[in-house]
Amino acid sequence: MRLQRFKEKYIGDRAFYKLVLTIALPVMIQNGITSFVNMLDNLMVGGIGTEQMSGVAICNQLIFVFNLCVFGGLSGAGIYGAQFSGKRDLEGVQNVFRFKLWLVGLLSILGVLALRIFDEPLLSLFLHQGSEQGDLTMTLRCAKAYLAVALIGLPVYALSQAYASTLRETASTTLPMGAGIAAVLVNLMGNWILIYGHFGAPKLGVVGAAWATVLSRFVELAIILLFTHLNPKGHPFVVGLYRTVKVPGALAGTILKKGMPLLLNEAFWSSGQTTLVQIYSTRGLAVVAGINISNTISMLFNIVFMSLGSSIGIVVGNLLGAGEMEKAKDTNTRLTAFSILCCFAIGGLLAATAGVYPRLYNTTEEVRHVATMLILISSLVMPVHAYTNACYFTLRSGGLTRLTMVYDCSFVWCVCIPLAFGLCRFTALPFVVCYAAVTATEGLKALFGYYFVKQGNWLRNIVDER
Repeated sequence: MRLQRFKEKYIGDRAFYKLVLTIALPVMIQNGITSFVNMLDNLMVGGIGTEQMSGVAICNQLIFVFNLCVFGGLSGAGIYGAQFSGKRDLEGVQNVFRFKLWLVGLLSILGVLALRIFDEPLLSLFLHQGSEQGDLTMTLRCAKAYLAVALIGLPVYALSQAYASTLRETASTTLPMGAGIAAVLVNLMGNWILIYGHFGAPKLGVVGAAWATVLSRFVELAIILLFTHLNPKGHPFVVGLYRTVKVPGALAGTILKKGMPLLLNEAFWSSGQTTLVQIYSTRGLAVVAGINISNTISMLFNIVFMSLGSSIGIVVGNLLGAGEMEKAKDTNTRLTAFSILCCFAIGGLLAATAGVYPRLYNTTEEVRHVATMLILISSLVMPVHAYTNACYFTLRSGGLTRLTMVYDCSFVWCVCIPLAFGLCRFTALPFVVCYAAVTATEGLKALFGYYFVKQGNWLRNIVDER
């Protein structure tokens, strides 16, 4: 009897998993290919040297903040996009998309200006002595050269994400997947040609890596625009989409009220993660390189719970918009359980192969050792990350954006950063021990997530509440 109740609560039927995988699998494939090519990209840059790899890693840490600000802003609007889609309200979906256009335009202007004007001061924050090897001056020079070119791709990326997020909210997941796959393949080939100077191209090093990334951004956007607007039957929201760029004031105000906390959450969370890397960087350049390798490999394995988390936001959001509260609750429970179960298997695989990946890089033994230990730590905590990620998307799907902000970014700034700062600055503990202690706080975050989700306040149809 208990086993039967357990199965009913945590395990869905074949139709349930078919629905979930229909949405999650394309995202998973796209993110998986992206992460895999990012790893190859990382290896190619790392083949030049540790300083070049570290310089690009620092730049990407700053660009990461911009990317997550875009993600957060689009996620806030996407809550309404998913629920309008669930209600079959086409005009609502269009107005949400127009809001996204204004938002990504503003974020692009602010992001490019900030990174262009303050490039050297920001990059220098991550450069500290403390490792056995590493040329800080060369690392800074490589980072500035890479960033100057990479900034061109930021507005292009932001616009493509505005389209991709709307396509996913309307259950059109294969087009963003296809565009993403094409983009990463272009990036991979561009890296091979421009970094090392194949086929008669100039040997540009890190600048070549930046140009390859920019080119891939344009390819991704072009594919999305072309196939979306040439297929109005499959993507009806594009019909009359640009007859106006105005957004109804009441809707814009509501999205800002609900969505601004998500944008701020991603801005503060990503800047918090960047601050953690900056704190860790005081232990030397080898730590920056080790974190870069670890994050690149871990992201390849984290795509499972990240994609399933996105599915929670879409599937549960659609159900809430349709007013099916009990079904939304049951679906959320099963999706969360499925994500955790998958990550026990994926985490075990990552742990078993942790020592293999750093050996692929042309770097020092010090960097390889740091990277291996960080990968092991990431593998052990992966199921917990899966749960906290599911909690985040659950709360977000019901419009509890302020609570989401408290749950997510406040934890980083109030718990993780003070702990990391204290351990790295005021103790002689090895860096790996400091990193493990900070990562272990994810268990505390999981307890908070359990409490917030258990309350059930996220079970709301926010479209009808406007």
